[in-house]
Amino acid sequence: MGSRTGDGLGQRSSHNEGEAIGEDPLAVELADLAQDLYDRSADELLEAMVRAAVQMIPGAEEGSISVVLGRKDLTSQAPTSELPSKVDAIQMDEGEGPCLSAVYEETTVRIPDMNTEQRWPAFSRRAAEETGVRAMLAFQLFVEGENLGALNLYSSRPDVFTDESEHIGLLVAAHAAVAFAEAREVTQLHEAIASRDLIGQAKGILMERYKVTATQAFYLLSEISSRTNTKLTAVAEHLVTSGELRTPRD
Repeated sequence: MGSRTGDGLGQRSSHNEGEAIGEDPLAVELADLAQDLYDRSADELLEAMVRAAVQMIPGAEEGSISVVLGRKDLTSQAPTSELPSKVDAIQMDEGEGPCLSAVYEETTVRIPDMNTEQRWPAFSRRAAEETGVRAMLAFQLFVEGENLGALNLYSSRPDVFTDESEHIGLLVAAHAAVAFAEAREVTQLHEAIASRDLIGQAKGILMERYKVTATQAFYLLSEISSRTNTKLTAVAEHLVTSGELRTPRD
């Protein structure tokens, strides 16, 4: 497993400057985190928040974000190594574990020692034996309809996550959740605009080619989409890039 390095957020010069002027060091680090998360894509945000969490939260060696899609499929995103994915695979296989509890029950979950954990015995035994994880800390991060997420921290040493770890983790998770929600909104807006423009281009091609109205062109695109069971944007993209309409499938 990885180890915490001395060049983390806690070692930044702004941290020392904050101490010199009497500011709360944690507040300075969180301000740095907020700045670091500004104006990033959703994927970049996930990586940045996991990296910051591992650096800032006492005891953390590895980290990831577990995302549950449709409340059934668990995947690891922005993992710091292969370890988080292995832990999530065990949770899915056993149907139990701290990440699942964090996302479903809206709680913060701490496992001091996998070898003595009684809440998820099957998961804890396998996680310790197969991955070497001894301690975990999980925070619910976001809920978007049927999709849920949790911020997870891992350690190869038992009893390293303290009340301070949990306190800082909650603050980091709160900052990260807000930034992630905003990034998702921006990303979805950009995707919607791109889709609208693509469909507009496709309509223009059909209007010129078949001398039809905008409404008739859109209906034609929708009809091809329905018959081929293909997303409307995919039909439009194919037309714009190849000049051809998708034909109905046999």
